[in-house]
This record gives sequence, structure tokens and C-alpha cells, in this order.
Amino acid sequence: MRLFRHWFAKLNGQHPERVTVKAVGSDEKPTFGHIVRQFENCSDLAHRSYPQCGADVLYINVLVGNDELIRDVVEPLSRATESDISDLLGSSPFTPVYDAKQCVNGILFGKAAIFHRDRTYLVDIAHATGRSVEQSETETVIAGPHDGFVENAMQNLSVLRQRIRSSHLKTIRLSVGEVTKTEVILVYMDGIVDPDYVRLLQERIANLELDGVFEANMLVQLIDDNPNSVFPQFMTTERPDAIASKIIGGRIAGIVDGSPSLFACPTAFFDFFSSPDDYYQRWLLGTSLRILRFVGFIVTIGFTAFYVSVTTFHYEMIPHTMLLNLTESRSKVPFPPLMEALLMETTIELLREAGARLPTKIGQTIGIVGGIVIGQAAVQAGFTSNILIIAVATSAIASFVIPSYVMSASIRLIRFGLIILAGMLGNLGLMMGIGMVIIHLAGITNLGASYLTPVAPVNVTDMLDTFVRGPLWAIRKRPSISRTDNPIKNKMRK
Repeated sequence: MRLFRHWFAKLNGQHPERVTVKAVGSDEKPTFGHIVRQFENCSDLAHRSYPQCGADVLYINVLVGNDELIRDVVEPLSRATESDISDLLGSSPFTPVYDAKQCVNGILFGKAAIFHRDRTYLVDIAHATGRSVEQSETETVIAGPHDGFVENAMQNLSVLRQRIRSSHLKTIRLSVGEVTKTEVILVYMDGIVDPDYVRLLQERIANLELDGVFEANMLVQLIDDNPNSVFPQFMTTERPDAIASKIIGGRIAGIVDGSPSLFACPTAFFDFFSSPDDYYQRWLLGTSLRILRFVGFIVTIGFTAFYVSVTTFHYEMIPHTMLLNLTESRSKVPFPPLMEALLMETTIELLREAGARLPTKIGQTIGIVGGIVIGQAAVQAGFTSNILIIAVATSAIASFVIPSYVMSASIRLIRFGLIILAGMLGNLGLMMGIGMVIIHLAGITNLGASYLTPVAPVNVTDMLDTFVRGPLWAIRKRPSISRTDNPIKNKMRK
């Protein structure tokens, strides 16, 4: 190889140690020597030569399947002769390629490049590696299907095809990343989706200029309408039934190769409080669970902040009996309520993060032992009051009620800001903070659609499947955020 590089450098008038391979262009012819130079120093590049028919084969051995290689390449070319090789390469498995960039990309995606005279062909012998379809560990349901997406894009597309058996289910393939060339597949229902949404999303992804994307949650941050907002603007999920329902509802789904999460858009704020489990229960039970989530949202965002506000500025709001207990509980605490609340909230977040990062068995132990031992010891040492422990624990438990982990994390971050405002300005600061959050939510859009749909703009019909989960026979229209020309999805009558 060094002799080859030395000879090649002298031939081009370059110093032998400064030889660089020029980036392949789409207007260059895919010759054998040119492609070999592009993969110089790649030890996993395999070369097979068949002199009896004058053919050479290049492929990356870690990307191809052994059975596919033998069936589609080795056996046909071993039997071929110079007289019948042209007829063989003209058959369906072999696709002619006319530019070097397409040839290089084909090899990188698990195809074999076959060179015969001045012609080049690609044959797909890729072998998908990865785990089988399993239950999602982050989004569990009591009733309903228990399968989840995996890291292989084509396998995820197959799962969606099995759920939506319609020729109107269309796909658009895109590539993101100059280095990684990550495959992104947009999936939508033709005749239901708004074409403007498809065009806008396709343009945003196609215009990305970066080295690589590795996960769906990473991609959506690059195509947000409001990238600096703390709130997630694209729903991501590992559940096939959730994505299938979004597609039928007029949304667009995105599959990112290498990610078990798919994203759906456009998305409204209230979509993050809906779970597929709601539709597998009786509608009264589903409605009560959804209302419980909104109550949990209010508790987790404002309970601790309200405690700080009341104990700092508004003792008159506390009942007399409770005020005596609160005064006695806080008599040994050396910190003001604001500092006390921030310390305990930070401790809870540390325990939560430790439990998430440690192995499963140890993580559960850390959460239980840490919550009981540290909380009890903190009260006995006079580090905090027992009423604050109740407030912080209630807020933490309420955050787990929200189905979306990304939204739950965003709400926990906002909680710290409300605690600080409540500690500085009391109830006025708390109301100011809530007002700023609402104003911010009203200004967010997702692919140009309002983030607070159906509250702003108001759509009474959508509220039947937003704050409550109405009877399935009564939910006749698709969400207004889809802007579909085919709004009726259910023609049943009671």
C-alpha cells in the first residue's frame, strides 16, 4: 500500500506523505480504481475478483449478509463467463450506476459494487442488525399492544405498514448529515395530510447542513420553530399505536435510522398529556385519568412555589391550626423558605438522575432509600420542615403522571423559576411567572400551527378529545391542527 501511495503521489506531482483523497463528486465516473482510493485504509472493505468473466466486486463486509452475498454475488459470478456476464448484470438484482458518489453511498448502505469493463452495478445485499421488536420501557400501558419501535428504520416502517394497510400511506426518504448520512423517512396519509406541512417539513430537513444526526430527539431540536423554548414542540414516542393514530389523524411521522423514537408533527401542548392507554379504557375512566394528569401538571408546577410564597409573605392564608404546626416545624430550620425549597428540590432531582443513570436494580434502591432516609434525617436534623418534604414529594410524584418524559422534564425546570419568583415577590411573583409561561406558550408554533390548539384558537369540537376523552363514537372529526381537507374520520352513530 505504501508503494502504491508513493507511486500515485509521484504521478500527480505531490509529496508522498501529503497524499489526500479528493472528495468524491456526483459528476465523476465510478471506476474501480477511483472507488478503491475513496476507501483507502478501510480494513473492512472486501474485494473479490472473478477473472473468468472480468468482474471485480467491492463491499464492506460488516454491512452485508453472508447468505445474501453468496446467493446474489458469489454464486452467480462464479458460474458466469465472459460471454454471458452482460446478460447476468442486466437482470433485475443488478442496478447500473453512473456516478461515483452514488456508488460510494451504495457501498456505505450495504450494497456490493460490481465493476465489469467500463460499467458499474450495485446489488443490495445489506443485512440489518439490531434487536427484535420489544416492549417500550419508557412508555408502558396496562391495556393495548405492548410492542415498540427499534433502532432500524426499515423495521419501524414495516411495523407501521402492518398497522396501516393502505396504499395512501406515502413515504419520503431523506438523508441528513454530511458524514453520518442518516436516513430519515417521512410517513403520511395522502388525501388526509395538509400538503403544506409535508413541503415545509421536507424543506427544513433537506436544508440541514451538519456532520450528523444520531437520534430523533436530536433531529427535532434542529427543525423547531422555537429552538430556544424549554417546551418540546415535536412529540416523540416509541409506541407504534400512538404514531399510527397520529398519521390517521392527519399528522406527519418521522423515522430516524438508529433511533427507537419516532416523531410526529404538528403537535400541540395538550397532546403531551394524552396516552394511548386512554383509548383502551372505558371513556369515563379515560376522561378521569386525563383530568388527573392536568391536575398533576398544576400540582407539580405550582405546589412548592405556593408553599414558599405563603410561608414567606402570606401567613394569613394558612388556617390557624395548620399555622401552629407549621410554625413549630419551621422553628428549627435555619434557612428561609426559598433556600429551603431550592435545596430540597435540587436533592430530589439528584436522586431522580442517580436512579435513572444507575443499573435498574440499584437505581430502584437509591430512589427508595434516598427518599426515606435523607428526608427523615433532614427533618430530624432541622435542615428542613416536614411540611416542605410533603410538598416537594407531592410535586415530584405529580410529575410522573405526565406520560411524556420530555414534557415532564421541561415542567420540572420551570418549577425552579416559579419557586424563585414566589420567594421574591410572593403570590404576585407566582402569578407573574404563570402569566409569562402562558404568554410564551401562546407564542410557540409547530410548523406554523398554534401550540395551544384548541384553546387558542378556540375549537370546541377538539376539546372533546383534549381535556376529556369523549366516547369513541362521538369523536367524529380529526384534530383541527391537522388542517385537513378530509376532517371526518368516524361516521358512526350511537
